[in-house]
Amino acid sequence: MKRRNLLSLAALSAAGTFLGGCSRGGGNTGLAFTNRLRIPPLATSQTGADGAKRFALTLLPGGRSEFLPGRITMNTWGINGPYLGPTVRAARGDKVRMTVTNRLPETSTLHWHGMRLPARMDGGPHQMIEPGATWTPEWTIDQPATTAWFHPHLHERTALHVYRGLAGLFLIDDPAGPRLPSRYGVDDIPLIVQDKNLDDDGSLPTGGVDEGTFGLLGNTILVNGTYDPFLEVTTELVRFRLLNASNARVYRVGFADNRTFDVVAGDAGPLPGPAPVDRVKISPGERIEFVARFTAGETVVLNSRGEPEKAANDIEEDDFDLLKVVAAGRLAPSDPLPATLGGTATVAAPAGARTRRFALSGSEINDKDMDMTRIDEVVPAGALEIWEIDNTTYAHNFHIHEVAFRILDINGAPPPAYQAGPKDTVFLAKKAKARLLVQFGEFVDPAAPYMYHCHLLRHEDKGMMGQFVIVEPGSEDRIPRTIPGGHAHN
Repeated sequence: MKRRNLLSLAALSAAGTFLGGCSRGGGNTGLAFTNRLRIPPLATSQTGADGAKRFALTLLPGGRSEFLPGRITMNTWGINGPYLGPTVRAARGDKVRMTVTNRLPETSTLHWHGMRLPARMDGGPHQMIEPGATWTPEWTIDQPATTAWFHPHLHERTALHVYRGLAGLFLIDDPAGPRLPSRYGVDDIPLIVQDKNLDDDGSLPTGGVDEGTFGLLGNTILVNGTYDPFLEVTTELVRFRLLNASNARVYRVGFADNRTFDVVAGDAGPLPGPAPVDRVKISPGERIEFVARFTAGETVVLNSRGEPEKAANDIEEDDFDLLKVVAAGRLAPSDPLPATLGGTATVAAPAGARTRRFALSGSEINDKDMDMTRIDEVVPAGALEIWEIDNTTYAHNFHIHEVAFRILDINGAPPPAYQAGPKDTVFLAKKAKARLLVQFGEFVDPAAPYMYHCHLLRHEDKGMMGQFVIVEPGSEDRIPRTIPGGHAHN
C-alpha cells in the first residue's frame, strides 16, 4: 500500500473508523486479493402454459453479509438473498413474467434498466410495490443482445435502496447475434462494481447517501459484493460484463499493464465491430462488455485510474484496484473474436428531425424539479429525434428509459469508438454538451410515463428527473399533461 494510504489508514484506525483498507479521497491500490470473486447465481425460471418464463424475485431486508473477512453486517438488503440479486438470463423472443414480492419494511419498486417494454411494466416510480405486496409485470423481449440490469426506482429513495444492495443483472441473448464467449461464470463474467463506506465492524452505514454535491463517494470497492477479489480464468478469451452500480462514482477501467482489450457492446447492444482500448470510462448506470485475452500462468490486475485532469470531470476520481485475474497454467483455446458484431454504425440525423433541448442544473432539468403528476414531453411512437443535453453545472449523466440512442457528439466531437453503439445513459462532465439521436419504441400509452433523469442517484432523488409518454403519431396535441394523483398506474 502507498505510504500516504498507510498513514491515512493508521489515523482512521486510531479514530475507530476503519474503512476496509483505504482512506476517503485516497483510493485503494493496496489490495491483497484474498477473496474469490463471487459470481451471482443465475435465476431459475418456470415455464407457464402460455410459454412465458416466470422468474420470482423477492426484495429482502436484514441480510447477513460478510464484506470484510470475519466481520458480519446485518443490515444489507438483497433480492432472493442477503445482498444483490441473481442474474436473470433470457433470449430475444422470450415472453417473461416477473413475480416481484416486497418483503422490505417500506415501499419500493423494481425497474428494468435497459429494457424496451411498455411503460406500465417499466418499474419506475409509478409502479410502487407496497410492503407484503407482489407485482407481476410481463413482456416479450424484442431487442438485441444486451447487458441490462434491475434496481429500485422509488421517487426520492432510489439512492438508499440501491446502496443497501438491491440490484442485479438481466442478460439478453440473441440467437442471431455474434458468437462471443457465453459460458456464464467461466468465460462470460459479470462485474458489478460499487463503492461503499464500511465501519470497522464491517457494517454498512447509510449516512452520506443523500448528502453532499454528488451523494456518497465510498472508499471501499466491492465487485459482485466481494471485497479484495480475485478471479481464476481457464480460457484464452474472457468476456466481461461491466456494470457501474455505484451511486455516484465514475470509473476509468483498464488493466495495470495497460494491455489492449476489445469493447464489443455498450448499454443497449453490440458495436459494429470490436473497439480496441486500454481504458474505458463508465458512469453510474452504464454497462460495457469487453473481451480480454490472457496467456497461461499470468496474473494481471484490473483497476480504475482517475482522469489526469480532474477539472475535466468535476467529480472525485481516485485510483482503485478492482480485481486480480489469475490465468490457469493451461488455457482452453477460444474461438477468434468476430470481426463484425452485428451492431450498426451511428447514422446521421435525418433532415427535419425534431430537436428537444434539456438544460441540466444542480438538481433540475429545464428549471423544473420532478413532479409525479406532470408530463413533460409527448413523443410519437417510433420517432427518431435529436435530444440536446446541456450540462450547465458540475458533473451529471443522463439516462432515458425505454429508448436506445446514439451519441452524435459531445462538445462538438464524435464519441470514442467504444461509445459508438446503442446506449441509454451518457456521462456529461462539467459544462459539457451532448447531442443524442434517440430512437423511441412503439409501446403507446398516453397515461403511463417513462422517465429521463440523471443517474447520479442523489441528483435523481432530489428531483433531477422528467417524464414522457409515447403516443400515436398525430395525437400529441390532444394528450393531457397531468396525471391525477401521480400514482394512477401502479
